[in-house]
Amino acid sequence: MLRFASLGSGSSGNCLVAESGATRVLVDCGLNLTETERRLARLDLAPSQISAILVTHEHGDHADCVFTFAASHEVPVYLTYGTLQEMRQSGKILDGVKTTEINSKETFAVGALQIRPFTVPHDAREPVQFVISDGDKRLGVITDIGMPTPYVEQALSGIDALVLECNYDLDMLWAGPYPKWLKSRIAGPLGHLDNRQSERLLGAIDRSRLKHVIAAHLSQQNNRPELARAALARALGCEEAWIGLATQHDGFGWRDLI
Repeated sequence: MLRFASLGSGSSGNCLVAESGATRVLVDCGLNLTETERRLARLDLAPSQISAILVTHEHGDHADCVFTFAASHEVPVYLTYGTLQEMRQSGKILDGVKTTEINSKETFAVGALQIRPFTVPHDAREPVQFVISDGDKRLGVITDIGMPTPYVEQALSGIDALVLECNYDLDMLWAGPYPKWLKSRIAGPLGHLDNRQSERLLGAIDRSRLKHVIAAHLSQQNNRPELARAALARALGCEEAWIGLATQHDGFGWRDLI
């Protein structure tokens, strides 16, 4: 069985856990160490039970605590060459942590889990997202991506669960208080997905096996949960209440894929 949960999702820190049997991986670790440990305990997990950390890219809300957690609990880290180099240059690498450079086009194993990375457009050194499988069920995780691409659609087609960025509502972003340069970055092809882009991406993939869809990485300033849920529900033709929500403070609890 594959199951997954979120410790938190948003601009203040992102961390997701996926589990099959005794194998448990974190996707990113952008919360501080104390908060990461506290939220793992909320899911009845100890840090010693984490098998690895998978890093999508070097931005602080995804990677600031990666090496602190890894060093504190002897957890190996998997990341692309570009992400590793960028984190090294910014002083985020700690000695003694086992790191494995991953090829963004090759599937690799961590215990009972198969991890397929895939490249995405984002303003980072060598960003990836992941599809995680127990050999039967597949979970797609996609946050921090500037726009949908055919490659991303192919990577996500036929998955059983999807955690999907719905970062902003375009009208709210442009009417909001952010400076123009930041608005342009967020809405640009290397920024983030708005609700309508996420709706189009979800509508373009093979959805025949989907059992869970979670809206994630919502901006607290430029989006509202009801807008994100409505957009994804339109793509699926389902009730808005069926769409899950990953919040900054609570993430979401365990979801099972049986």
